[in-house]
Amino acid sequence: MRLAVSTLALPAADAAALLPRLPALGVEGLELAAPGLDAAGADRWRRRAGAAGLTIVGLHDGAGAAGGDPLAGTAARRRALTRLTRLSALCRDIGGKTLIFRWPVHAGAPLLAGAESWRRCRAFLEELLAAIEAHGTLLCLAPAGPGGPSAHDCYLLANALDHPAFGLHLSAAGLAAGGEMGHATFAALRGRLDHVHVDEPGGAEAGSGGRVDHADLRRHLAAISYGHWLTLVQRPPAGGNATAALERGLRFVAGRYLPVDRR
Repeated sequence: MRLAVSTLALPAADAAALLPRLPALGVEGLELAAPGLDAAGADRWRRRAGAAGLTIVGLHDGAGAAGGDPLAGTAARRRALTRLTRLSALCRDIGGKTLIFRWPVHAGAPLLAGAESWRRCRAFLEELLAAIEAHGTLLCLAPAGPGGPSAHDCYLLANALDHPAFGLHLSAAGLAAGGEMGHATFAALRGRLDHVHVDEPGGAEAGSGGRVDHADLRRHLAAISYGHWLTLVQRPPAGGNATAALERGLRFVAGRYLPVDRR
């Protein structure tokens, strides 16, 4: 497995100066947080990452409800298609591969609770995937726990869509929230999992929440021979030392997930 970090975790004041220090902490890749990102900003990150010896992994769109629900009417659907197609092109232009989309969490029934919601979700994704297929990117939904798509939903969608531009992604916080940190989840994704976020509920520092069993997650990933990117996603602490928090988070992930499995 290879370690990446989200720009969400970087202290805004000195992010550029910090990038060259990341390889010494085991970091090989950089994933860009999409909200507020334009072409010029993405290109600046690309150049900074290249100068620091880091690979651009992709984008993650954590806008959630702020980004609009693609199923909330014709206008919302069109806006979502336009925005995600733009982000996919942006991901391609800076050399990224995965575009992680966090579907807005529904307060009522789960997103794919019935045949009609399943049909509408599938139709939206089919239109979006046709638009981004030529980009060479992978759209992945982010399982977010109750009210959003589950890891099992994403697996079923991948089988139904059977499209080369639809990938599969897991997040530690989403698995814990949805009660999906079990053997069946990972066994189904063996050889098909494209990306993993190592995170905590609420964007807390990695390893600090006590609600995610990271040792168990690492065992599951090793059992399915997962060898792709692990991205640390956390938010800088309010009023705290953001650089120190980032370094602690990276050391936690490197120490917990990256040792060679000699079983």
